[in-house]
Amino acid sequence: MRQARAFVSVAHLRSFTRAAALLHLSQPALTVQIRKLEEALGIRLLDRNSRTVEITRVGRELLPVFQRILRELDAVLVDARELSARRHGIVRIAALPSFAAGLLPAVILRFRQATPGVSFVVKDAIASRVTASVRAEEVDIGITGGDMSDPDLDIVHLSQDRMHVIFPRRHPIGRKRKITLEDLARYPLVLMDPDTSVRAIVDAAFVAAGRLPIPACEATYMMTAVGMVRAGLGVTVLPASAKEVKAEPSLRSRPIDDPAFARPIAVIKKKNRTLPPASESFLAGLVASMA
Repeated sequence: MRQARAFVSVAHLRSFTRAAALLHLSQPALTVQIRKLEEALGIRLLDRNSRTVEITRVGRELLPVFQRILRELDAVLVDARELSARRHGIVRIAALPSFAAGLLPAVILRFRQATPGVSFVVKDAIASRVTASVRAEEVDIGITGGDMSDPDLDIVHLSQDRMHVIFPRRHPIGRKRKITLEDLARYPLVLMDPDTSVRAIVDAAFVAAGRLPIPACEATYMMTAVGMVRAGLGVTVLPASAKEVKAEPSLRSRPIDDPAFARPIAVIKKKNRTLPPASESFLAGLVASMA
């Protein structure tokens, strides 16, 4: 690339002396660069004598090619420096729906206010798909729940999300001073999909207590479960972070008084992989917000 830049400079200025000054080279060093380029190509690019420099016909044909290559390289260098400075880039995140709709928007807004050149791709998905997306490097960062023992992933931050029971306003479970697993076992439950982290928590709690839930139906997404509760099909168990409940004034939310009803929440990334600068910077802000 130094040889190409030397040729373009001499071709424009028609002078080795002026081109050497522009490139901060000695004239013999510039001459060596041009000679090496001509030797590599096997053609003469410049006709020169002690007083004039002329571009050969082949040199004129190749000049716009070298100019384009240098423009593209310069643009790449500028873009790389912008990325390194975290002023540009795309942050790709996979997150549980409760966090994609709850915590993430505010964190993304603060980050974009400071770095408006960074854009985001957010995939809301159940826990197993979040983990799979991070493992496959489809996303840079994941916010997932449940057991995290995958050797391909790093846990950057770990916290807990307490489970709540969601029920219609006049449901008898709402009259309880404390809501326990025994209370949940008395009523039909709208259960989440077996692949979700919420369902794993509910199933494990019932198994540990030696009880069986009364299943009314299953739903993959929390908004669907909320709609089924609203229709009177039963009560459901959702994380405290779920914003869907607030959209339904006819429903109530109460914490379950049982330590088994707590969901581990992990911020994860692919092990031994370097994050893009913008994603690394955003990750620090995300962890701070969750902490």
